[in-house]
Amino acid sequence: MKGDVELIEVTRGGRVESVHRGHIAICDGAGRIVEAWGAPETVVFPRSSCKMIQALPLIESGAADAFGLGSEQLALACASHSGAPYQTGPIGKWLAELGLTDDAYRCGKQAPDDDETNRAMIRAGEAPCRIHHTCSGKHTGFLTLARHLGAGPEYNDPDHPVQTAFLQTFEELTDEKSEGFGIDGCSAPNFTTSLQGLARAAATFATARQRGDSRSKAQTRIIEAMMAHPHLISGHGTSCTELMRLAQGKAAIKRGADGMYVAILPDLGLGIAIKMSDGADRGRNAVIANLLDRFGVLPKGAAAEHWTAPPVHNADGIETGQIRPAPAFLG
Repeated sequence: MKGDVELIEVTRGGRVESVHRGHIAICDGAGRIVEAWGAPETVVFPRSSCKMIQALPLIESGAADAFGLGSEQLALACASHSGAPYQTGPIGKWLAELGLTDDAYRCGKQAPDDDETNRAMIRAGEAPCRIHHTCSGKHTGFLTLARHLGAGPEYNDPDHPVQTAFLQTFEELTDEKSEGFGIDGCSAPNFTTSLQGLARAAATFATARQRGDSRSKAQTRIIEAMMAHPHLISGHGTSCTELMRLAQGKAAIKRGADGMYVAILPDLGLGIAIKMSDGADRGRNAVIANLLDRFGVLPKGAAAEHWTAPPVHNADGIETGQIRPAPAFLG
């Protein structure tokens, strides 16, 4: 990608074997860039890293209160879950309370990312359903909003009231006119913005506690739900869940496919947006961990170092190298 920089390097035998390049934008509550690597003006598809924005109309419309949604359901509306029972169970209950079945979802069927759940389903001869899709929590939120608005079932249509409500909110928070959209992995439209715009939107969440308007209160509900239920956001052992656990209420973070990550730091009033040029999880996870560590969000010790500078092991358990920040990043 044009203007990207080396952020993460991977070593073998003491030598750099490969690098991960990308862009980072960090904004304050006024939308100003306080630090950046690469080209923060780069236009991106935020993918699932913007789910907290997609969930905002659920609250602002009055749907969340009308349907009695609690913090678990708000967290699941922001989730890219692993398809484990502790995630699909409450989503299924929520769907049933709407009087709907799996067929109401417009996302595809997906085998659970949670290995234990996937193996158990294979042994039982069970086929994956749409509720196992990593975005089914978000889609249950879409269905709830559609019901509240009295809108039709094709909530993934870009012209549907659910999506137009999201786009309006998205453009207001990014303070940018979106250049268009692509179809995401869950078949919903994913609208573009610059990386700076995405960081600017994240910063509005980070500073929401400092304001008293209705939008800020809704944003606070969302980030508090995410931080209260990190296990629902992605799943045990994943970067989103484990880094939020380590942060202990100091950060709400959300990964997105193809190298996207967003972090919201309420105590510092900062929003962070990351795009890795190669779309690799390995680089993306190391970048967000190192940024959280740099801002004092993570505790010192081996638990954080597992994410900031993880060793690379081969199939026999031999340490062959390390994933670490490149000299141009945090040098």
